[in-house]
Amino acid sequence: MKRRLAILGATGSIGRATLEVVRAKAGDFDVVLLSANRHDAALERLGTEFPRALLALGGEISVSCSPSITHRGHEALLAAIGEAGADITVNGIAGAAGLLPSLAVLRSGSSLALANKETVVMAYPLVKALAEERGVPVIPVDSEHAAVFRLLEAQGREKVREIILTASGGPFRRYSLRRLGKVKVQEALAHPTWNMGPKITVDSATMANKGLEVIEAVRLFDMKPEQVQVVIHPQSVVHSLIRVSDGALYAQLSRPDMRLPIQEALYWPELSPSPFGALDLPGLRLDFEEPDGNRFPMLPLAYEAARLGGLYPCAYNGANEEAVAAFFDGRVGFLDIPRIVRYVLNHDWSGELTLESIAETDRKSRETAASRIGG
Repeated sequence: MKRRLAILGATGSIGRATLEVVRAKAGDFDVVLLSANRHDAALERLGTEFPRALLALGGEISVSCSPSITHRGHEALLAAIGEAGADITVNGIAGAAGLLPSLAVLRSGSSLALANKETVVMAYPLVKALAEERGVPVIPVDSEHAAVFRLLEAQGREKVREIILTASGGPFRRYSLRRLGKVKVQEALAHPTWNMGPKITVDSATMANKGLEVIEAVRLFDMKPEQVQVVIHPQSVVHSLIRVSDGALYAQLSRPDMRLPIQEALYWPELSPSPFGALDLPGLRLDFEEPDGNRFPMLPLAYEAARLGGLYPCAYNGANEEAVAAFFDGRVGFLDIPRIVRYVLNHDWSGELTLESIAETDRKSRETAASRIGG
């Protein structure tokens, strides 16, 4: 029986990879909802390919928006999620904008294949409670957390004493501080191993992406920050490791191909034969090294936010999104991004974690970052 599938962020890198899986597995999925932010022409073309799918634009609407796109605007997107009747939904929306759609997915009773890490970083206690109330799983799609998810299933959570996330190191892992200060936007968008959207690519270059993934791992897998380590692994073949109680390490290895963790999420808890990510061992080299928190302070700042807990991870995320936007606009330099986030985290972000306080923290952290950028 076909699984009814919704794809949020269908024109982005995760959405495109998900559609490649769907095409490779013809007959297994019935696409019932496709959403985008502003790419209405691309979304219209997908609507022609998948005529049974509702089409929704969550961002700004162009005057010439196609009538085939029946749901237009943020509230209409949330309504479409409820109407689609999906069995599983992939959330590939970038940034904090993905949080409310994630909650709408869970309220609809759909399983959530989650590539939007901000959902976990900002609000995972609320997300977890809602998923448990509705009896639906949250399945991580990020390659690192997808690997940990499977490794914990295989070994049992009670045996695991440490999670080790790998990071490619981005394009600047050998750069001096002086050279980092001269980095331009186009350089930061040239990732050595992964093909991702622009914001997450810059986050990889600053190591903010790995910082967000540390917070995500702490919350998703109920670990203490000191139980989550990061190692630089430039080949991006080992996606994560776990250390069990006797000290042994278990790892998940595959080629750096997002289609594999996406397919695993779509078929969970089963496995399906896959043409993606297969790895040949002869000639394979695996290197590991410690990350340098002095050159890439976004990583230690994330650990600080994770230790402080509550609304601090939300403030970390909001400040980073504002700083990266300013970097794209040429208003700040590459090394200003962690300085802005440091400035924001120096403020008080304590308080009860509710949907209202999360929204307020997101707004205030961006305003605080903007004041620093303007100053």
